[in-house]
Amino acid sequence: MNKKSTPINPFADHPRLWRNCRYVYPVVSRRAEGLSIGVNLNHDQFCNFGCLYCQVDRSGACSRESIDIKLFTEELTLALDEANSGRIWQEPRFANVAQALRRVNDIAFSGDGEPTICPDFAQAVSAAALVRERMGPPSVKLVLITNATLLHQPRVQRALAIMDRNNGEIWAKLDCGTDDFFRRVNNPIGGVTLKRVLDNILESARQREIVIQTLLFKIDGQLPPQSEIDAYCRNIGKLLEGGAQIRTIQIHTVARRTASPSAGAIDDGDLAAISEQVKAAAPTVQVKVYGSGK
Repeated sequence: MNKKSTPINPFADHPRLWRNCRYVYPVVSRRAEGLSIGVNLNHDQFCNFGCLYCQVDRSGACSRESIDIKLFTEELTLALDEANSGRIWQEPRFANVAQALRRVNDIAFSGDGEPTICPDFAQAVSAAALVRERMGPPSVKLVLITNATLLHQPRVQRALAIMDRNNGEIWAKLDCGTDDFFRRVNNPIGGVTLKRVLDNILESARQREIVIQTLLFKIDGQLPPQSEIDAYCRNIGKLLEGGAQIRTIQIHTVARRTASPSAGAIDDGDLAAISEQVKAAAPTVQVKVYGSGK
């Protein structure tokens, strides 16, 4: 008698490998509310953050590499073609996706490191914009998931200008309220400070609406201290007072395996309680909460 195969949960994991593609990996994301075509420009796994909650193990040596724009374009074209035709939903990984989520929401620059570090970032964004214009419906977004540390650099701003013309959206990471906690949680390199992150978020959000993405988690079983939550809320308030256009704040917690064993998920009840404090600090902003099961 044949055993029934266990249905695959499309939200349980976001593997970076799809059909032997090097740069492109479609995933179904509840935060995107549909199919997100991920773009990984950081196969060297280089990042200027070493977040405790990150899935990527950065203990090995990194070697920088250039992006093959032609190959990237071919892979992105393939992914959009499979999604537009509906063939992608026949794959075991996506077969159990609800009908409401069977839509392409975005092309998202994310992956195994900070996308804006890649020297070819602007060229990749330009290539993605051309593929989107040719194949994607107008609703498809170009999303940048970023730690915001390099948004002030001219080469990155050139890429953001391309995104702005192509339904672009920045999802900026902001996990902390104080510089001490920032150094502990995000473990930045190269002298990056929380002030730099906040300044870059402010300047970017003065020019366009952005999304703030905040990941909260337990460290060695302990919740973030209340003083840290208070400082985070003050920072959000200052951003808004300074003219930042924040469309949404996403508050989520650890949902998958982390490289550091000290990082653990926050219970849904505690996460909801923290989100209420954020809502009070930013009453005009949509706040969405994603527990460890999401």
